[in-house]
Amino acid sequence: MGPLAGIRVLDFTHVLAGPFCTRVLADMGADVVKIITDTRTVAAGGPDSPYFAMWNRNKRLLQLDLSREDAREAARQMALRADIVVDNFSVGVLDRWGIGYEAVSPLNPGVIYMAMSGMGWSGPWSSYVTYAPTVHALAGLTHLTGVAGRSDIGIGFSYNDHMAGLHGAFALLAALESRRRTGRGQSIDMSQFEVGVTFSGPALLDYFANGNAAEPVANDAPWDHLAPQGCYPCAGDDRWIAIAIDTDEQWRNLVAAMGTPEWASAADLSGAEERWQQRRELDQRIAEWTAPQERYDLMERLQAAGVPAGAVQTGEDLTQTDPQLKHSQMHFAYADEHPALGPLNGDHLVPRFSKTPPTGYRRPETFGESNAQVVQDWLGWTTEEAATAETHGLIA
Repeated sequence: MGPLAGIRVLDFTHVLAGPFCTRVLADMGADVVKIITDTRTVAAGGPDSPYFAMWNRNKRLLQLDLSREDAREAARQMALRADIVVDNFSVGVLDRWGIGYEAVSPLNPGVIYMAMSGMGWSGPWSSYVTYAPTVHALAGLTHLTGVAGRSDIGIGFSYNDHMAGLHGAFALLAALESRRRTGRGQSIDMSQFEVGVTFSGPALLDYFANGNAAEPVANDAPWDHLAPQGCYPCAGDDRWIAIAIDTDEQWRNLVAAMGTPEWASAADLSGAEERWQQRRELDQRIAEWTAPQERYDLMERLQAAGVPAGAVQTGEDLTQTDPQLKHSQMHFAYADEHPALGPLNGDHLVPRFSKTPPTGYRRPETFGESNAQVVQDWLGWTTEEAATAETHGLIA
């Protein structure tokens, strides 16, 4: 059943951060009902999109045309029965529809609302439309994760959306614990922008404490003089290994693994500061040594020698050849095919519960699969009432 069995979640989220948050809850057994309509899909696409499928497994879909007053009333009735309501609309959308926290909580005092807006409920930027690239830029992550002399690189994937989703799930679990003790729900303002700012903490601390304005450092350690640390070429087309030396002992182990070359003892490289000052020359020497070697074989030999090293893996590596993930059965095939996308694979929820593990993973739904069952389960409608709602366009 999962540790959240019996918890009802009303999901108004879209794109990635919000759907990832509610997917975590669904994976842990919550009954997550995603409100959606086939007349309005966002840039990520609707239920027949692979992107949508990635973030919306284990949920039931309910098509409600929220431009209609009767559909908004149905959503309000569901909110009155929900434990959790989550949205990542622009600020105030649920309030304008009459299904926000202030309207629902007097009649459902245990309900927990979370708004995952880009910038938070208030402030001069609260009305901004945000996606990961803009949040990364505003939060300083684009600057900090580039390379020297370039300001146009950044992270390259929706890092902050993933982190905001996890922050959101964590906040909702904390609110459930608070409700268990007090009997009261609450509203949560979860600014995705501020999540990104928290990852700039060391840079902010360095500035406030030392007056140092952080600059992008590529593969160098940002706050300590540690070397060598970087990615080095290996045999094959675009194959690499990461090596990260933190201690003098690890450096000595690396030198021994390289066969104690003359250059390693010709200069004073025994201390971290000396290695840092000569890190570019070290990177070149190490790259010459790694270049002809197979990355996995080299990784295993270095790890056995006490040197932190890891092959730089691609998506194909992770899903097809990684022995650790094969051992943990991280990836799996859904039992039934998606009507539009065919066979799908997924990744397990990472935490493994010994007493209340998830009982399975349902493939992402498409339009119409759960409409009638959801309104029967949540609202007590009959099959005939559900069919009438669909005929009249309330469910669309």
